[in-house]
Amino acid sequence: MRAPAQRRVPIAGDCAAEMCRHGFAATAGVAILTVETHQSKTDVEAMAIPRSDCLPPACRRPVVLAALGLMLGALVSAGPAAAEPRAAIAMHGEPLYKPGFTHFAYANPDAPKGGRLTRGVLGSFDSLNPFIVRGNAASGLRGGIADDNVYESLMVRGYDEPFTLYALVADSVDVPDDRSRVTFQIDPRAHFSDGVPITPEDVIFSFNLLKEHGYPSFKANYADVAEVSRVGDRGVLFAFKGEANRELPLILGLMPILPKHSTDPASFESTTLERPIGSGPYVVADVDAGRRVTLKRDPNYWGKDLAVRRGLYNFDEIRYDYYRDATNLFEAFKKGDIDLVEEADPAHWSQAYDFPALAEGRVVKEAFRSGLPKPMTGFAMNARRPPFDDRRVRQALVRLFDFEWANKNLYYGLYARTGSYFQGSDLSSLGVAASETEKTLLAAEPGAVAPEFLVGTWRPPQTDGSGRDRVALKAGLDLLIAAGFKLDGGQLKAGTTGKPFSFEILTQTREQEHVALGYQRTLKMVGIEASVRTVDAAEYDKRRKTFDFDMTMWTWASSLSPGNEQRHRWTSEAAGREGSYNLPGVKSPAADRAIEALVGARTRDDLAAGARALDRVLLSGYYVVPLFHLPEQWIAHWARIDHPKAVSLFGAVTPAWWERPGDLK
Repeated sequence: MRAPAQRRVPIAGDCAAEMCRHGFAATAGVAILTVETHQSKTDVEAMAIPRSDCLPPACRRPVVLAALGLMLGALVSAGPAAAEPRAAIAMHGEPLYKPGFTHFAYANPDAPKGGRLTRGVLGSFDSLNPFIVRGNAASGLRGGIADDNVYESLMVRGYDEPFTLYALVADSVDVPDDRSRVTFQIDPRAHFSDGVPITPEDVIFSFNLLKEHGYPSFKANYADVAEVSRVGDRGVLFAFKGEANRELPLILGLMPILPKHSTDPASFESTTLERPIGSGPYVVADVDAGRRVTLKRDPNYWGKDLAVRRGLYNFDEIRYDYYRDATNLFEAFKKGDIDLVEEADPAHWSQAYDFPALAEGRVVKEAFRSGLPKPMTGFAMNARRPPFDDRRVRQALVRLFDFEWANKNLYYGLYARTGSYFQGSDLSSLGVAASETEKTLLAAEPGAVAPEFLVGTWRPPQTDGSGRDRVALKAGLDLLIAAGFKLDGGQLKAGTTGKPFSFEILTQTREQEHVALGYQRTLKMVGIEASVRTVDAAEYDKRRKTFDFDMTMWTWASSLSPGNEQRHRWTSEAAGREGSYNLPGVKSPAADRAIEALVGARTRDDLAAGARALDRVLLSGYYVVPLFHLPEQWIAHWARIDHPKAVSLFGAVTPAWWERPGDLK
């Protein structure tokens, strides 16, 4: 509930005396009227107006007018009903952890502190600013389950729930039922690593800076914020343009907080190796440009005793070592220079770990189950360029990928086929007929989704696994001929120009190159010349951001509560915005509509309907050649590194890991 509103009203001296006698506050010729700020017009009309009939006539008019004005102000400012300020907020339903909880279930509050964790990173870096497009930012500063070390946000995610936030820099959040605004109260204990307290001005500064000069996703995420202002000593109020974006209070809760006193907006978009100032559990201790970043625990970290931090961030030092290729990185792991690796290659997982340390038990291989939707990994076809702007061509290329052969011959049969952008969850359309809600969402664009996707009968194409499935090859070739191509001497050519059908597959790792070469082999059987080009991380990142490719391999990870990030991935606006993750250039009003419904969903059922509708549009448009996914999360680590027995809904949470006391470095 908001605090009662007050108004100081000038009155004559004799009126002040009368008002005091009748129980009103009045001093030195000023009357103080107090009115509760209720939440509806009816409530405001029912507010008690000071009884002016008990006052002298000369006093009645100013008092009544002041009271009416005060109530009008209350009506205008109060808006819809607001809940009591809370220390947690869930996207849908109630938070899992109740007030007074001591730690997250996936963290061990008694975990030993100390030691060092060394992580391996592919590529290089030239910046310590993780919030801008320019340059390649170092890992470990901010973002993701494992990297939220230096910069913090107003609230922190709980990884046992689809999307729930708990108090961190903000010790409370106040949101009305319609989520038309949100107010955060800054924890008075919160401060940056240089000791300067975090204030509402830092929050407002961060919002404006990231929106205007940060990565494009910030601007997209914050587009619906109409106004941000300070409220009282510790509060920050964000008012929104409309009610559709119900995820926005949570998006703002995850906004990183930057120090206004040490951040220069004029140079913010430039790469820098200057050590950043954050409020997180670690500070940047050492930087070897392009090769290594070392973080050390901040002994004065303000939030170390918070429930949301207990049992987490246990290492005294975290080091990120950079390697130019995956082979060198893995060799460093085998020697003990790296403490853990997350494995994504089934062939590597099956064959590459035959070394003494594993046989002796000094290295451990573990598989972790998660409840997340499986990510969509696939070859993105750039629909901004011909012939990928033709749906039939894209469908043919989907049909021509031989998953069964690749899984058997390249990956020891360990991969599962991907057939949905939200596979393995209630958000997936795979095998599910469209609900009435979905049909309504898609009705305005009747051609956006083919019938087999609406009724749920579509499945990813299958082959006989021989590598030369004639039925599959003919089906793909028939689609290409329908799109205007023809076979000429074993080469596929455009019927009108005679130009051969050739394109480049852009990859950035040897593993990606491996699967691309397998795909190249199949495409050649129908006369398509696909070249494979592998580039380093810096060049790949540049070409991806500017959409400078024909086809490239990418992974879109999924969550159990998709929302605002889908705008950055699949909207028509994102298709033309460099740096977005709409790599295929999807421009579909039906996808736009499904995303808006998803973002504005008030219930889990509405969220699922929006996600499934979007899933159907993307699958039916054949923008991506779906590849495969791992059935589990695979991590290999040296045995001196330990972790809690409990696993979160999101899988392994490595900030909860620690080094065994007897093995501390």
